[in-house]
Amino acid sequence: MSIPVLHRWLPFLAWPRPTAALLQGEFWAGMTVGLMLVPQGVAYAALAGMPLVTGIYASLVPALVAVLWSSSTRLGVGPTALTSLLIGASLTGMAEPGSAQWVALAVWMALLSGLLQLVLGVVRFGWLLNLVTSPVLGGFTQAAALLILASQLPALLGLRTSWHALAQSPSPHHFDFTALAFGLGSLALLVLARRWRPSFPAAIVVIALAALVSWAMGYADADGAVIGHLPSGLPSPYWPGWLSWDDMGALVMPVMVITLVSFLETASSAKVEHQQGGTRWNENQDLIAHGMAKISSGLCGSFATSASFSRSAINLYAGAKTGWATLFALLLVLATLLWLTPALYHVPQSVLAAVVVAAITNLIKPGTMFRLWRISRVETAIGLATFGLTLATAPRMYWGVLVGLLMNLSHFLYQRLHPRIIEVGLHPDGSLRDRHLWQIAPLAPQVLALRMDAELDFASANALERRVADELAQRPDTRHLCLFALPINRIDVTGVEAFMRLRALLQSHGGMLHVSGIKLPVQRTLENAGALAPGPNFVMYRTDAEAIAALQQTAAENGPA
Repeated sequence: MSIPVLHRWLPFLAWPRPTAALLQGEFWAGMTVGLMLVPQGVAYAALAGMPLVTGIYASLVPALVAVLWSSSTRLGVGPTALTSLLIGASLTGMAEPGSAQWVALAVWMALLSGLLQLVLGVVRFGWLLNLVTSPVLGGFTQAAALLILASQLPALLGLRTSWHALAQSPSPHHFDFTALAFGLGSLALLVLARRWRPSFPAAIVVIALAALVSWAMGYADADGAVIGHLPSGLPSPYWPGWLSWDDMGALVMPVMVITLVSFLETASSAKVEHQQGGTRWNENQDLIAHGMAKISSGLCGSFATSASFSRSAINLYAGAKTGWATLFALLLVLATLLWLTPALYHVPQSVLAAVVVAAITNLIKPGTMFRLWRISRVETAIGLATFGLTLATAPRMYWGVLVGLLMNLSHFLYQRLHPRIIEVGLHPDGSLRDRHLWQIAPLAPQVLALRMDAELDFASANALERRVADELAQRPDTRHLCLFALPINRIDVTGVEAFMRLRALLQSHGGMLHVSGIKLPVQRTLENAGALAPGPNFVMYRTDAEAIAALQQTAAENGPA
């Protein structure tokens, strides 16, 4: 087997050979990210409704699989806020959070989502990513961030009851003020540390301090809400058992959205990494790698993973050059699983909520839609609709992104069905421009000069025919139709048939069809169909200048209309 083929199937073989200097830099970058992985993993497991230790499981084996098979070796793979929220929201009402049934459903979501990503990568369908536009993703992300914030507020503030009960009977007795102090104090420290030095592993330091203070004051013994006992040791192989058809059907939509959202998270981080490194992003290889990572996470009894934008950014900021940094980070996670989980016993749950809230505050950007409004009002409306529907349909929040995707595709199809078709005239600078917009005289008497800025296919062909028919009806003296075809990059069977009908239409009117600047692939397709056969009513020109000169000469020979 050749070296390139080996590198394709085993990308980690292409890593640079380790040297003392390289490993020293990778070690410190890995330690920085590793110190974030454990607290965020535990916090995101709580957000997903999973046993807390599964967040550490999801930070170990899936991250190892992803870094070994990914083309983007510096991504921070593991639990993320958006994916964890989607899991928790999608399973609400199907099982009790943390129960065996809940875990089995979450594992199936990881397995199915991973299998879907793996298949998409193998068949090279990474281009599907382009179907989701920035406004749709932005609207969904903003709404999801608010939902995450709302879900963490009770724990952050030490609320012992529901918001409804608090509104019915307002009383300070509903709050655990010790938990409130832990939560708000930790949040303040995390925000200040991020502003001071983004690469500083503030989460692990804050958690360690909170655990120490909690232990010293006997918070757990006073029935305070703490993490409690976490099992030590490596995860055991896990198989969730087969689901009923009803449960499997209920997971289809959430699985599709988790697959889409998690890969968009991966894409946002991977593009930054490859731009910085001057390399080309292989989205299909990353689909395969992250699909395998999700499957491995499920087989460890954990939940779906993704690439964390914040951890990936910090990995780059800390100077990581290769996947060796991730391996060092995973050694730290491994050490935590083997020996350090008892140290997390006294950590207040309000501190975990603070870790989640601090992580998602970067996702809340209300000014994004205002800036988008100046660019495209239609896309702004799509983004706002995605935002509103995501909030309104919670916990089934996947409807927001699906409706946003449908609206975006409908807008795209509308634009394809209504291509830009303009009548051109000769501008004083020598270029062809929209003569009505620029108030330019017609190209020549008895000449209709059109340019369609689109492909001539099933979507645009009817619009072109309709425009020509309307113009000929309004201007019966027209004898020449010139189609400036340089913007037409592709033509299909419907486009060929429309072209032949235009030629027949001009012939029936006693006129002539002129075609300028037709591209070779389009020309070959038309020639194969016999649509470019020579005739008295048809002329082709290689350049626009040649067509303009010929039309003006014809007009001069025929005299004024």
